This record gives sequence, structure tokens and C-alpha cells, in this order.
Amino acid sequence: MGEIEKMNHTKVTEFIILGFYELPEMQLFLFLLFLIIYLMCLTGNLLIIFTVCSDSHLHSPMFFFLSNLSFLEICYVTVTVPKLLAVLIAQNKTISFMQCMIQMYLFLACTDTEFYLLTAMAYDRYVAICKPLHYTIIMNKKVCIILAIVSWTIAFLNPVSYVTLMSQSFFCSSNKINHFFCDATALMSLLCSGTYAIETLTYIEGSLLGFTPLILTVISYVYIISAILKIQSAKGRQKTFSTCSSHLTVVLLFYGTSFGVYMRPKSAYSMDLNKLFTVVYITVIPLLNPLIYSLRNKELKETLWKTTRRTIFF
Repeated sequence: MGEIEKMNHTKVTEFIILGFYELPEMQLFLFLLFLIIYLMCLTGNLLIIFTVCSDSHLHSPMFFFLSNLSFLEICYVTVTVPKLLAVLIAQNKTISFMQCMIQMYLFLACTDTEFYLLTAMAYDRYVAICKPLHYTIIMNKKVCIILAIVSWTIAFLNPVSYVTLMSQSFFCSSNKINHFFCDATALMSLLCSGTYAIETLTYIEGSLLGFTPLILTVISYVYIISAILKIQSAKGRQKTFSTCSSHLTVVLLFYGTSFGVYMRPKSAYSMDLNKLFTVVYITVIPLLNPLIYSLRNKELKETLWKTTRRTIFF
């Protein structure tokens, strides 16, 4: 039996990404839709990075983390969307085994990075609202850089063991991935063996490294909301809350869709529903993040408008 599994495993040198095969008549429409979303994601996030870097008034911890988040969103969509576009328009559905593992690794690393960056941003908002007099001392340039480096480093180390186990597992004769990229849950359904070790590792890492950012973010907002409620005037409470409302909106969107993708019980699991959640997770959130921050932050909105007008003029 082991020889048969090994033989089947060695035959899987490439995978076939099925994409949205259920909608053959909408392939061109979907291609145009995802192309527009991809270009808008790149434009919006690049504009935020350029604006923050070029304007000295925006050289603060909040905008430093925002530019990190914008760069991450560019990585997010670039890891998955270009291959999806190739699947939709060129019918190039194949992806090599190594490319599939790399895509899965980069996607998981980007996901983890977003968890940690959002946690760092929550801590920044906590210090700004709960310890305003010590804000510049606590959130100095060195601390911000360390928080960013730690977030990126841990996030890119975290999926190594998972992807290593997945790449060494035995795949069944089917090499068709019922998704629009090399999604971990879709690949798990193709495994013949090794699922127990991978599932155990997922639960352990998910508990330690996945829920820790969530708990820290929740704790930060408990203190933030408590501090806001202590403010006497309604106008003061509204003004203070507006400084963290953008971040809170992004946190709710990101955690809500990520839990929808990965934390649903198996009895409620549907690959079609999984694709829908993942589309929001991968494309809509990176598209909305620049809009949410720019529309809710007056200083960033004004600077973005000036930068856009200057760019169009030149």
C-alpha cells in the first residue's frame, strides 16, 4: 500500500487549478473584473505608500504601519491574482508542484503578516489614546521598526513547517485543485496520508500564533473603549474614536472573512462558499483598505488629494 501511495505521489509533478469552472460563460467577465480590482489595489496602495513617504507630516507611527500594510496588500494580490487571470483568460490552468508550494507559502506568510501588523497598529492606537503624554516616547522610531521587523519575520517563519509537511505528503491520483489558487484547505482534500500531522500542527500553530494577535488586539480595544467612555463630552469621544475607527473597521473585515474561510465546522464546509469568502479575503479587503483609511482620515485624505492632483498635472 505504501508503494502505491509513493507511486501516486511521484506522479503529481503539477496541479490543475480549476478556478471558477462552474461559470464557463462568465470567464471573460470574471477576468475583466479581477483585472480591474487588481489594478485598483495596486494603484490605491502604491499611492498611499508614495504619499506617506513623500510627506514629512505623515511620518508618524500610524502612517508607518499603514504603509507597511499597503505594501503587504500589494504582495497579497500579486501572489494570487495574476495566476487567476491566466486561468480565466488563457486557460493556463496548470501550475508546477514547486510553484504551488511557493504560492501557498507566500499566501500563508502574507496572511500571518497582516494579523501581526494589525496587532501592532492596535497597540499604537492603545498608546495614542490611553497614554497620550508618553506616546512619542513609547512609540519612537526604533520601536516602530522593531515591531514591523518582528511582524514580518515571525509571519514568514511560521508557515515553513506546515508547507514542508505538505510538500512531503502523499497526494492521491487527482491533481485538480478546486480553487483559484493553491489554497491549503483545497490541497488538504487531495492528500492520501499525513493529514493527522498537518492538522495537529495547524491547531497548535493556530492556537499559539493565530489567536495571540486576536487576543492582544481585543485587549487593546478593551482599554481603548474604556478610555473613550471616560471622556466627558460627546464631541471628544467622537473625535477620539475617529482616530481608531479605520483600523477597527479593517480588523473586523479581515478577522470576519478569515474566520469564515478557515474556522467553519466541517459540517458547514462548502468549497463554493470557501471560494466566495476567499475572494473577499484576497481581493476586496486589499481594495477597501486604502479607501477606508483615506476616507476616514482627514489628514491622509487631503494629502492624497494633493498628491493625486500633482501627479495628474505632471
